[in-house]
Parts: sequence; C-alpha cells; structure tokens
Amino acid sequence: MPMFQPFKGGGFDGHVLDLHTAVKDGVHGGGGEVKTSAVETELDLKTMIEELESQETPSVFICPISLEPMQDPVTLCTGQTYERSNILKWLSLGHRTCPTTMQELWDDAVFTPNKTLHQLIHAWFSQKYVLMKKRSEDVAGRVIEIVAALRKAKGKGKLHALSELKGVVTCHEIARKSVVDEGGVSVISSLLTPFTSHAVGSEAVAILVNLELDSVSRAGLMQPARVSLMVDMLNDGSIETKINCARLIGRLVEEKGFRAELVSSHSLLVGLMRLVKDRRRRNGVSPALTLLKSISVHRQVRSLMVSVEAVPQLVDVLPCLGPECLESALCVLDSLCSDSEGVTALRDSVNTIPNTVRLLMRVSETCTAYAVSILWSVCRLASRECSSLAVELGLAAKLLLVIQSGCDPALKQRSAELLKLCSLHYSDTMFISKCKLTPTIQ
Repeated sequence: MPMFQPFKGGGFDGHVLDLHTAVKDGVHGGGGEVKTSAVETELDLKTMIEELESQETPSVFICPISLEPMQDPVTLCTGQTYERSNILKWLSLGHRTCPTTMQELWDDAVFTPNKTLHQLIHAWFSQKYVLMKKRSEDVAGRVIEIVAALRKAKGKGKLHALSELKGVVTCHEIARKSVVDEGGVSVISSLLTPFTSHAVGSEAVAILVNLELDSVSRAGLMQPARVSLMVDMLNDGSIETKINCARLIGRLVEEKGFRAELVSSHSLLVGLMRLVKDRRRRNGVSPALTLLKSISVHRQVRSLMVSVEAVPQLVDVLPCLGPECLESALCVLDSLCSDSEGVTALRDSVNTIPNTVRLLMRVSETCTAYAVSILWSVCRLASRECSSLAVELGLAAKLLLVIQSGCDPALKQRSAELLKLCSLHYSDTMFISKCKLTPTIQ
C-alpha cells in the first residue's frame, strides 16, 4: 500500500494516499495522535483553503461529494468520510445510502467527527499557507528594491531592472499590488519619453499593462508623447510588445476625458490592421479589434479608417475570424455606416455583400444584428445594384428566417425593412421564388 512520504524539512509536501499509514508512519513522528502546533491553531482552515487554491491537495483530504478540501470531516458507519455539510445535504434529499459505496446506512443519524483527518488537513494547509506568505513577503520586498533601483538606474541598469520587474509582476499578484503601492506606476510611466529606446519602452509597457491603474495613472499615460511612443512600438515592436501596446492604449481610451486626437493617427490604424491581418500570429487579432472597436466611436478616427483603406481589409478578414473577434469587426464596420464615406467604402468593397450575407443566422444574434444593419445601409445607398446581388446570394430567405425567429424585435423590424427594400426591384412572383431556402442557404 502506498506510504505517506514525509518531507525532509519536517513537514510534508504531497499526497496522502492512505490515512492509516499517514497517521502511523510519519506525519508527526508515529503515534496515532496528531499534534497541532501553535501556528496551526491560529490559522483558520477555511481562509487557508480559499487563499491557497492548491492544485495538488492530497486526495484523502477531498470530499467525494463536492470534490473540495474538507473543513469538517465526518465518518459514516460505512467507514467513508465526507464534509459534514455535504453529507447532511445528501441525506436531506432523501438518500439513505453512502454516496461512495452505495451501501445502505443502518444509522444515518450518527456521524463520527474525524479529528485525526481534520488535524492532518489543517497541518498540511498550514505548512503551505505559511510558505506562501513567506514567498509573498519575499516578492513584495524584492519589488520594493527594484522600484527603488529604477529611480536611480541609468542605461543598461534601467533595462535590467525593468526586465526583472516584468518577470516578477507577470507571475505574482502580490508583486502587482506592491508596484502600485510603492509608487512604481509613476516611476515606470516617466520612462516613456520621446527619447526612450523601444527596448526600455516595451518592458515598461509590459509591466503597466498588468497593473491596476487608477485615474491619475491613466491620465499621466495619456500625454501625447507617451501615446506616440506606444504607437511607434505597436508598429515596430515584437508581437508581444504590439499586443501590450494595443491593450494599454485600449485601457486609456476608456478613461473619462480621453481625447480622440490621441488615437487619430494613420500610424496607429496601420499598426492595428497589420495585427488583424497577421495570419501567422493570431493572438494579436482580438486586442487589435477590441481597440478598433473602442476608437471607432470617434468621427475623425472613422474618417482615417476610410483613408487608410481599413474597410475592405476588415471585410476580407471576416471569414477568418472567430465569434468574439467577428462581433468586434462587425461592430467597427457598423460604426463606419454612420458616415456617408464609410457606407461608400463598404459599397465599393467587392466582398461586403457576400461576406455579410453569409454571416446571417450563423454565429450569434449580435453578429446577425450587425450584419443586417450593414446590409441595410449599403443597400439603401445603392439599392438596385447591392440589393440584387444580396438577394441572389440568399439574403431574402435568410431575412425571413430572422423575422420568424425569437430574436430582438428591433432586429426583426430592421430585417423587415431590408426585405422590403430588396423586393422593390422584383415582381411579386419572382421575389417569392427568391425567398425559398435552397440547400446551400440552409
């Protein structure tokens, strides 16, 4: 039978597979009684379990019902042990059997508190908890040292400190909190200047994007020179740096008082579209589209998107996108329909009608709503040309499906309007024939 493996340092690290062996052979020096240290007594088991979220909890500590660590283990007459609250709930549902063995319980009112197991659980979690706290203190202390060094560092020393801080911040929540508490955000933000190298800038952005930034911090980062540096790195940095810059700018856009002119640049839009179209590294698509969605609410940004020919590029990538990215892309295209130049660009894109018709009733109601709105705008601008193409591609039949579905009334209304618009260039008989579902459309 597998033995309990004691830890060399006097504790234990691992997996109690047999409770009798654990008690007998090694947790606390052999005797059937487990001693509890003063530290263990002071620590609350529930708190430790919640904060640790350990993925390596010994199986004997796990309640077979909830599959969570037990805090108040009790043993039934069948010899099986459960968390008290879980077995009481099991019995309250009318069950009169042991959940694990399915043996009938001859006395379901008698539970024996398993004190030995409770002490083992407490001892194991106490050791892990104390170790975690010690590590947290060490991490926080190291963060304080790095931030202090950053205030004085120059040249390569600055880059080295940032690199180390990025590694710590990426791995530890306590490190992220410590950076903020120690005023590290302002120190790191001050490094983003027009004269900052991309090597230093990319490390600084990688740290900032992982931190909780308050309004003051975000306001400090919204300085034109700092945003300009981020835009430059979004175009010329590594894929990781590009993604971090897109995410950080996206967080700034959400800030009250954000000025549209900060993101009204050809360079930013070109960089974002490169991320969207990158077929080899798809992890940049979602951050880029999320930022495009946020900034497309500004009229001047939409005008720039048309000028950099972002419209046909977005339309062409629609078939390659997953559901979440697809919603963002369609939202951007729908925003462009707010302006005549945006609708014209959509009309002139050869794939607008085919790609949007194909999406109806395919992905989600949100995607369908955006697609219908885009088609309505385009068909209204060039009714005969666009409506005829859309109908030939099965639009009428799909609109009937939308109208008959249980979707939002506003979507049904817009679909009915689009259907009526499409019917203007057909005889009644011809249009009715176009409304029939073909195998391809289905």
